[in-house]
Parts: sequence; structure tokens; C-alpha cells
Amino acid sequence: MMTTATQPREPEMGLTFEKVWAMFQESDRRMQRLSEETDQKIREVNEETDRLIREANEETTRHFKETDQKMREVNEETTRQIREVNEETARHLKETARQMKETNIHMGGLDHRFGELAEHLVAPNIAEKFNALGFHFNYMSAKLREIFLDKNKQRSAEFDILLENKESVIGVEVKSKPSKDDVKDHVRRLEKLRRYKDGIGDKRKIYGALAGAIMLDDVKTDILKAGLYVITQAGDTVKIDIPEGFTPKAW
Repeated sequence: MMTTATQPREPEMGLTFEKVWAMFQESDRRMQRLSEETDQKIREVNEETDRLIREANEETTRHFKETDQKMREVNEETTRQIREVNEETARHLKETARQMKETNIHMGGLDHRFGELAEHLVAPNIAEKFNALGFHFNYMSAKLREIFLDKNKQRSAEFDILLENKESVIGVEVKSKPSKDDVKDHVRRLEKLRRYKDGIGDKRKIYGALAGAIMLDDVKTDILKAGLYVITQAGDTVKIDIPEGFTPKAW
């Protein structure tokens, strides 16, 4: 028996797909700026370290023929300078790590928030776009379907969106900025879904799709090579980006 399609909830007042997209693009720019600033700080610290060590070595050479006491004094000063530079370098790196951690937390929060909004902003449009390709899906779930693969019913795979009809299933993963690892993870997720369906005698074809707010060209290439549909922004809705010659993989 086919399950009645769930009705997507209306988006929160004032929150649009384009605003959410802009949030992730601004976060991506902030991440790039922080990375550039971090690289510059490290270069400056390394240059200062090299200069101080070079000067210390030159000073040591000039006084090499002096008394043992003078040599010890120079060595002690050199050690002190190097220690100070190392301490300063460590402080810079610690501060950089803190900033990167805060940025990652911020991005992680946005990723989580975007996942929460997937049902409201993405799912209805994705169903509509796939139906325009001839799929005619009559069931959709968002963050509701878990796949169990063993007798202990341990969760093995979870899909942001599942679209289903009598002939096929499409598992959709929604990311703010998909990565190459996300592509590999989604392929494994679809393989697990295939094994689960085989185990219950469900022989429907399974397809996959990856949706992204920010879609890098190299990641898009990997998605297509894996036989997955690419879903990107198109104004205040989404589009399925199907290049010429693309053939989706059926699991």
C-alpha cells in the first residue's frame, strides 16, 4: 500500500530561499578571508623567526673567538630570542586555531539550520522538478525515513528527502556546500538502501541526488561522475542541472 504524500509546511514568515542562500555565501566569504589572514600571520611569524635566528647566528660568529664566558652569554641570548619567537609563534597559531574553530562552529550551525529548513524550502520544489522529468512521485518524506539493516535495527542510513512511486525511489541529500566526501558518503548511503530494499523484496530502481546552496565546479563534476542528479539554486526555487549526455545511475 502506498503511503499518502506528506504535505510540506509553509516557510516561516520573512525567510526566503534566497536569504538562506545568501547566509551560506557570506559564511563562505568569511571563511576565505580568515584563511587568507591566517596564512599572512604565519608567513610574517616565519619571516621574523628566520630574521632573528639569522641575526643571532651572525652575532655568535662574530664573538666566536672571544672568551668562554662571552660565548655562553651569546648562546644564552640566542636561546632566549628563539624561545621568545617560538612562544610568539605558538600564541599566533593558538589564536588562529581558536578563530578557525569558531568559524567551523558557525558553519556547522548553518549546516544544521539549513537541514531543518530543507523540508520547508527545498523538498516541495524538488518533487515538482523531478515530476516534470516524468517520475510522477506520489510520496515524499523529509527527515522522517530511517533505514534499518540488521536484526537489532541499528540505524545505518538516513535521507534528508525520499521521493517514491511504484517504479522508483530517489534519495536526496541537502548540503549548504557539498564536498567530495559528501558525494562518497551519499553513494554509500544509496548502496545501503539498495541492500535493505533487496532484503524486503523491493525491486524498485533507486536513484540519488545531491542539493547544494553553494556548488563548486569540481564537486559538481564528481556528483555527475557518480551518476547522481545535481540540484542547484535557480532564483527563489531549485533546478535539476542535467548536462548533455548525463545518464543517472540506478542502484
